[in-house]
Amino acid sequence: MRVSGNASSVSVMGTQQTTQDKYYVVVAGDTLSGIASRFRTTVKQLQIWNNISDPNIIKVGQRLLVAKATAGEPQPGDPSFVPFPGGEWFKTLPTSPIIEMMGLRLVEEGCGAPYGFSGPGPKWNDKHRQAYASFQSALGYTGSDADGWPGRKSWDQLRVPFPEEGCGAQ
Repeated sequence: MRVSGNASSVSVMGTQQTTQDKYYVVVAGDTLSGIASRFRTTVKQLQIWNNISDPNIIKVGQRLLVAKATAGEPQPGDPSFVPFPGGEWFKTLPTSPIIEMMGLRLVEEGCGAPYGFSGPGPKWNDKHRQAYASFQSALGYTGSDADGWPGRKSWDQLRVPFPEEGCGAQ
């Protein structure tokens, strides 16, 4: 769903840690998925932060929290996203909030057809592998490079945000 009317943006989230919350004001034509992509987060995360029950309903002028303040020293790389847990980790068929967040990002990237109506879950399975293979193909990978097993380069391009309650490669 797109919205109509007038408003303006108030801030842009960088990729480094921030000492204050960042907000965005919805403008005509915005979608929650577009805003999530622009600010490198997920629709689900925006829904949680902004108490949005229906992701298809946002209003022009609505002020949205798009990044939470973080504390501490900046880390190497982008601290906003889950670092690549290693290819072998996926082959252990883990159950982790990281897997669910990865699946949500794959859905946002248009690669979620294998999940059907149930959506992604926290347990690595063939549906995740099929969705990831679709993402790899969309990136231009072919053959064994598009086999559905995440690699560092494609993982970094997917930009999987940390789950709300924190996580770690288990």
